[in-house]
Amino acid sequence: MNLQLHYREDELLAGHDVTEPLFAGGVRCHGGFTDEGVYVPPRTKHRVPATKAWQQAHREQFGTEILDAPIDLWPEPYPNVAQAKYLLRNGVREPVITNLTRIGTVEGFGSMIRAVGVGDMQRCFDESIDGTCTQHLQRGLFEAQARDEAGHADEAGHKQMWFAARDIAFEHPVTEDETQRMLERMGITPPGGAAPDPEALRKAAEAMRRFPDIDLGLEMMLRRMISLLFIEISAFHTFSWAEEVLSDTELTAGDGEAAALVRCIRADETPHVDYLRTALTEMRDRTFVGDSGRKVAGTDVIGTLWDMLLADSLGARRKAFVKTTIAEVEFALDGNPRRNEILEGFHAHASEVEAA
Repeated sequence: MNLQLHYREDELLAGHDVTEPLFAGGVRCHGGFTDEGVYVPPRTKHRVPATKAWQQAHREQFGTEILDAPIDLWPEPYPNVAQAKYLLRNGVREPVITNLTRIGTVEGFGSMIRAVGVGDMQRCFDESIDGTCTQHLQRGLFEAQARDEAGHADEAGHKQMWFAARDIAFEHPVTEDETQRMLERMGITPPGGAAPDPEALRKAAEAMRRFPDIDLGLEMMLRRMISLLFIEISAFHTFSWAEEVLSDTELTAGDGEAAALVRCIRADETPHVDYLRTALTEMRDRTFVGDSGRKVAGTDVIGTLWDMLLADSLGARRKAFVKTTIAEVEFALDGNPRRNEILEGFHAHASEVEAA
């Protein structure tokens, strides 16, 4: 097939022309609407068709399908819809507000993908990566996702859009200082917002290393990509949760505007999932070349990291998140005369899995 497989960075960052820009709570967001009122995600004019072309080219060359991690692997969000609405009906808004703040902050962290480049990617593979998604990671794809997540220039990204949804639904519920303390309690940011020590980060990366002969920066990039992919896939549960909670006009303000904004964010995420799984598939089906010249099958590298990070996502991270969320609910109920009653009702609305 006659597929276009090479793109300039400016092409992968280009967006469609829109008739009406997206505003939410007075905030100018990325993306916009067509004449028909259909929302168009940002920076997808060439990025989406490019990813489809790379996928097709890979199928034709290698005869394998693109990696997939079904959303059904992940449990529903915690607190679930029933728990969140139960808290709101009982006047306990803080845990839901905290969750929306956490989601927006974690989305903003997605911009860090632009910092994981490793220079010449071809040196890391035995086979050619010309005309692949992998070749374009550092030529626009990482930057496009970074801008989607954290915003660019005067356009808000997902971080600000989640905060806007929170502020619309709960009428500007928190100050900046309160937000910082909230994130510290959740373990999302360090106390005082201090920047992490670069040397400590390097040592931690070395300790996690599974393939000593492969470029450390490349292995860290793969870890970031796989972890980000899992976050993006599991987030589709989060979108459903947020849309259902924020569209309840008896419990939230804004006449459903917050839920509509979440639907726009949901549309933006599909291109992220598609390019990440495409590049990881391309690398899985190739041969890695270590610093010593030793060759390692991509199935070993990608498979090992994939299985390890998937188990962590579904296991230790999930358990830690549930524990932290319960602590946040208990914090919100501190001093409430109905504390025990509300807490019992909250746990009663948990899913069977979480209740067990």
